[in-house]
Amino acid sequence: MQKGESNRAGELKELGWSAEDVRRYEELWEYRQRWGAINLEREDRQFLRKAEAALPKIVAKGSEKKRTQDKSHYRWLSFYLEAMQAAPLNEGEVAAWPIVLQEELRTIDYYEPVLGLPDTLKAKELLPMREQLVAQAAASATRSISFDFVAPLEELKQREKTSWKPLRGDGNTDTTYPVLSADAAEAFRQQARATVTITIRELFPSLKDTEKPEPPADWMP
Repeated sequence: MQKGESNRAGELKELGWSAEDVRRYEELWEYRQRWGAINLEREDRQFLRKAEAALPKIVAKGSEKKRTQDKSHYRWLSFYLEAMQAAPLNEGEVAAWPIVLQEELRTIDYYEPVLGLPDTLKAKELLPMREQLVAQAAASATRSISFDFVAPLEELKQREKTSWKPLRGDGNTDTTYPVLSADAAEAFRQQARATVTITIRELFPSLKDTEKPEPPADWMP
């Protein structure tokens, strides 16, 4: 007798199976529950396999796939992005750092890497990419303001336990925060998008064999 199963005849009916086939499934299912599949005729076993293959798979409780947006690395980037978006800017200004993080999140949303340990270890190599992109943005910045990259994380640690590290790495006290005009920000976004997309796709082990092309220019999650 197979425990933990339930009769799913109603689902077969909803899938368009005939009343006769549904009834046969019910009878064979009940027989298998009582006496085991070994006592069924070969044809009957094949029929049961066919019926069960047609049914939607049941995801075991507690084994649901964790959403990409719920993974620690994604939440860490989102946390810093939210903190940056609270920084006061003049009308029409856009900061360079949020653009980089937005493009990282967009790329992750599109490719949906596993973001397990192999990916997150490799993600540490994105730090110099971010720094290089922001340094390039600084060349066309209208001004630079100060942003404390450590303070938001320290405030979070006062409220809850977390293993997150500062965005710019431990010991980095640089508060440089380039601010761009709207036109310069759009040009920088295109540059950042191209760099971030190809870097993440090539860097993360879980994307090594992906055949998914680069996201269309107008793709948004």
